[in-house]
Amino acid sequence: MQKLTNKEEEIMKILWKLDKAFVKEVQAEIREDKPHYNTLSTIIRNLEEKGYVAHNAFGNTHQYYPIIKKEAYRKRFVSTAVEDYFNNSYKNIVSFFADEKKISVAELKEIIEQIEKNN
Repeated sequence: MQKLTNKEEEIMKILWKLDKAFVKEVQAEIREDKPHYNTLSTIIRNLEEKGYVAHNAFGNTHQYYPIIKKEAYRKRFVSTAVEDYFNNSYKNIVSFFADEKKISVAELKEIIEQIEKNN
């Protein structure tokens, strides 16, 4: 699975939300830095070449839909981040969030309970 650019990821989030959409519908969902229609069309075609989306043709227009599920992308994204930035250690990522005060003791206890429950 090829890595996505920030803009491609933004477009994928829209397609996951809409389930299927024409370029104009995707464009309508973009709030900031709205690309020109042709630029957006190129980005979506790049996503298709990378294997993230496919399309149904309706004459000269295409309706695009994701073929990679959001959960599959999330797993890949998290795995890559853990590998690249945390020495492939999930303990290091949890420690990072604890040090940054992004996770509370109560949340950590919930995680421990979930782990114990699943084992």
